Amino acid sequence: GVLTNQSAVVEGKNLVDFLIEKGVNLTKIYAPEHGFRGTADNGELISDGKDSKTNLPIISLYGDKKKPTPEQLDGIDIMVFDLQDVGVRFYTYISSLHYLMEACAEKGIAVVVLDRPNPNGKIVDGPILEPEKKSFVGMHPVPVLHGMTIGEYARMINGEGWLANGKKCMLFVIACSGYLRDMPYSLPVRPSPNLPNDLSINLYASLCLFEGTNVSVGRGTDKQFQIFGSPYLSRHTFCFTPEPNLGSKNPPYNGKDCYGEDLSEHPFIDRLELKWLLQAYKDTPDKSKFFTSYFERLAGTAKLQEQIE
Repeated sequence: GVLTNQSAVVEGKNLVDFLIEKGVNLTKIYAPEHGFRGTADNGELISDGKDSKTNLPIISLYGDKKKPTPEQLDGIDIMVFDLQDVGVRFYTYISSLHYLMEACAEKGIAVVVLDRPNPNGKIVDGPILEPEKKSFVGMHPVPVLHGMTIGEYARMINGEGWLANGKKCMLFVIACSGYLRDMPYSLPVRPSPNLPNDLSINLYASLCLFEGTNVSVGRGTDKQFQIFGSPYLSRHTFCFTPEPNLGSKNPPYNGKDCYGEDLSEHPFIDRLELKWLLQAYKDTPDKSKFFTSYFERLAGTAKLQEQIE
């Protein structure tokens, strides 16, 4: 079995096609958030299905269940995990990794993680998740930017005993050859629909906190996670109007003018940057409507909102 999506490219081919060409007896595909082909909206529930190219069954791990059932693992001897992560706690691929490792540990199935570079690998920053704020957008007590590759993260899940009932997964990590943590890495394929380029991936951790507010991060434009704004920030001169597009069928403020900032020419940052969040809060007239309950889940703590307020 293989848990993967469009971001798993080997020699210019999707991992599934590559394994089949090499004669691997692949029987099931497991799909994370955004689906196997990576075109679904953030948060959109994915149904089970069948891959039209290979005719293999696709089992969704972002629908009714986030953890594969014992029945869904029947007939699997080895599970391969290959997803391009971005090094941010609330990017859900590491939560899918946790549940896959847990289910395989309970069934005695080995998990092979094909490691990939972390494009934010030299940044460790942000609040650490508090246990009571645990959710699918944050399962472990790590900072927002954790600095690990997903293979290192898998080892940490095992080593810290974070799997249910203290179980250990039979884990094998295939490390990146010649990888250095401070090495610049440009992703060959967007890891999810709303991270279209290197700058969006670099700004993602900082701007994603806006998803717990009444401010848009540019979903429904071609500058996702490179701009932000809302109809309430009218003091700002930059304006954009979200419309449905790939990965955002019904974006926040669809068809409405949003005022804010354009960061698409901004230099890369080496930390979790809060100045944009602070300024937007300051410039929002009705501050009681700025934060949503989702903000605490993203921050992993109630303290950040309290400090901003």
